[in-house]
Order: sequence, then structure tokens, then C-alpha cells
Amino acid sequence: MFTGPMEDRLAIRELHEIYGDGVVRFDKDTWGSVWAEDATWDFMGMTIEGREAIVETWLGAMAGFDAVSFSCVPASIDVDGDTATSRVQTQEVLKAKDGSTRMIGGLYTDTLAKRDGAWVYTHRAFNIVAEYNAPEETA
Repeated sequence: MFTGPMEDRLAIRELHEIYGDGVVRFDKDTWGSVWAEDATWDFMGMTIEGREAIVETWLGAMAGFDAVSFSCVPASIDVDGDTATSRVQTQEVLKAKDGSTRMIGGLYTDTLAKRDGAWVYTHRAFNIVAEYNAPEETA
């Protein structure tokens, strides 16, 4: 569903797009700007706490790639005052440094807050929905 003031929903949609732009450009400042200082991120079986640790984890994850194409489509944005929830579907094409290519369809489930007039993620959980060319699991 999409509920709440249109202005807030547009700002949250733009937040999702800023996140994606940071991914594509490998720009830690842009990517990190969307997170609350006290945010948490559920990512690949880990829960990372605090913006600084979240950005460092992301930099480590991105280090294995030469290029990433990232697009996202909001599936829901529900605003209630200065808090909101959203779901975002993603499609990623990842070109690894070893030359291999992966394609991932993902789903983010978000909790957001409006702080100092700007929306930020307070909690973000990522799950892979579909994947092509997944790296081999090691025993």
C-alpha cells in the first residue's frame, strides 16, 4: 500500500533512489547519507548496528566488484507522522573483479524516520528473492 502525505512518500522514494545512485557510483558518502546514525541493517545473515559500521560493511561487500547496475521499485510506502515503512524490489547486475557476472532480484523491508526534516533508514533488511550465476558455496 501507499499511504500518508504525497510529499513524504516522494521524499522516501527519492531516498531509495539516492541509495541506488550511491551503489552504482561506489560512492560511500552518498550511500551512507541515507542511514540514521543509530540505524541497523540486516544483510546476508548479519545484523550491523550504526551508520559507521554499516558503511564499512558495505565497502567490504563492494570491494569485490568492478561494476554494479542497481535499480529499485518501491512496492509500498506507508507514512505515519514522522515514521514510515516501505518495501523495495531491486534488480542488480554485478560484475566481479574475477570477470564473473551475477544477477540478483532482491527485496528490502524498511523502517524509516523523519529526522531534522529529512527521511533516513532506521532499519533495513535485505533478502535475495532470485539469483542467477550465484557464486559456488565453499565447504
